[in-house]
Amino acid sequence: MSNTTRPIKRALVSVFHKEGIEVLAKAFVAAGTEVVSTGSTAAKLAELGVNVTEVQKVTGFPESLDGRVKTLDPHIHAGILADMTNPDHVEQLKELGIKPFDLVVVNLYPFADTVRSGANEADTIEKIDIGGPSMVRGAAKNSATVAIVTDPKDYALVAQRVEDGTGFTLEERRYLAAKAFAHTAAYDATIIEWASKQWPKPASLTVEPNADDAETVIDEKLFPATLTETWDRTHVLRYGENPHQQAALYLDPLNRNGFAHAEQLGGKPMSYNNYVDADAAWRAVWDFAPQIAVAVVKHNNPCGLALGATVAEAHRKAHACDPMSAYGGVIAANSTVTLEMAEGVRPIFTEVIVAPDYEPEALELLKTKKKNLRILKVAEPPKSARQIRQIDGGLLVQSTDLINAVGDDPNAWKLVSGEPADEQTIKDLVFAWRAIRCVKSNAILVAHDQATVGIGMGQVNRVDSCNLAVERANTLADGANRTKGSVAASDAFFPFADGAEILINAGVKAIVQPGGSIRDGEVFEAAKKANVTMYVTGTRHFFH
Repeated sequence: MSNTTRPIKRALVSVFHKEGIEVLAKAFVAAGTEVVSTGSTAAKLAELGVNVTEVQKVTGFPESLDGRVKTLDPHIHAGILADMTNPDHVEQLKELGIKPFDLVVVNLYPFADTVRSGANEADTIEKIDIGGPSMVRGAAKNSATVAIVTDPKDYALVAQRVEDGTGFTLEERRYLAAKAFAHTAAYDATIIEWASKQWPKPASLTVEPNADDAETVIDEKLFPATLTETWDRTHVLRYGENPHQQAALYLDPLNRNGFAHAEQLGGKPMSYNNYVDADAAWRAVWDFAPQIAVAVVKHNNPCGLALGATVAEAHRKAHACDPMSAYGGVIAANSTVTLEMAEGVRPIFTEVIVAPDYEPEALELLKTKKKNLRILKVAEPPKSARQIRQIDGGLLVQSTDLINAVGDDPNAWKLVSGEPADEQTIKDLVFAWRAIRCVKSNAILVAHDQATVGIGMGQVNRVDSCNLAVERANTLADGANRTKGSVAASDAFFPFADGAEILINAGVKAIVQPGGSIRDGEVFEAAKKANVTMYVTGTRHFFH
């Protein structure tokens, strides 16, 4: 036995969740371990045959303030924090008449569960554990001589070490301590996340900035001074973007909504790339709610997006934009998938389909005829108000682009060329402008009848994006000129007239773009010469 190993002779147990405690009780009885415990935990252990001592008998002070004060007492914390390798600590415990603990087993009040339940503020506050984290942190700090256990998955191992009398080595106690610190840090992070939303900074504490202060006033709910949040690992994925990369899915413990919580109804397990593409498709279709929309996404970019009177019609129009690229893509709908749509999806190789619901016949067809298709059900539309992206050594945080800027309202658009668009053309321009949000920059989108017909995305110059959009519109349509009479949108201004001229020469009748180039005059003049309607929005929708 290692000289760092310390047998477990005395244990402190205080757990809210009692599941699995039976295995510990059996070991305590077998080994004759002295056990100190709190309230309901003590009652449960006694019921299981453990000769347990209640905390109040150790402290000489009853549980008080509706249970808020139980273990916050030197008789408990001195026994936890005494480093028994330190002779001075050993001597002080003897003088104080306090016995040390070798093992502390704690799990905390269910704060996250309480928040998710919709509990009121008072009930939520009562589930902020004070004594529990204090015991955990104390035992973890004193891992030199104390083993701390916070995870019920470790109970079987603890029971074994209790029964055979070996206890844990210093190396093992250090590992358990690190695990415990992570547990309390995550617990506190959930409290911070809740409190920062429930208790925002009041106006009375806000100091008016000096006139010379150039700092931007920011929403502290979305951008707190210190970003402290936690996520729980819930799924280990087969691999990341590539097979040599590891990957996992983490979830916010306070939230049980959103795409990450999709219910999988059929097909193979989700991959990293499946999640990325399906999330992009899911957000794209909800940009158009309450209109029925379907998106086909490949490599985080739409290869088709359309509105329809029915979800089947929207899917047909979206798929027709670029059938070649749709192979192996992701389909998202913001309406219930019908049998008619499922029949349309059936012959197409598709990785994932996601929708708020499925007709029973549609679900049966997809599950039986496309066994590998990942079928996801997500009841709620996207709600994230903030986006986080990691860069080396830090995070970039921004508010979500919700297409809610002043320039997103067509009534605010400025006509800079041609005649005002008719009603149908305006509908197509509005569709194209909303659709451009989900296309990677530089982005050009050609649309007709509220469906994409050509998309140019992710190019390093706008001319290439224009050429790509026109090429895809016309070479994928059996020779038909799908750009003639269509409309186009650009996610940012045209730096020169050449990009707009490519669209104009291809037959586009109307263009919507942000404007703002130093050569706007040249761009507007090119549109005027061709008698093409052009609107500027004053708003851009970059998507990197």
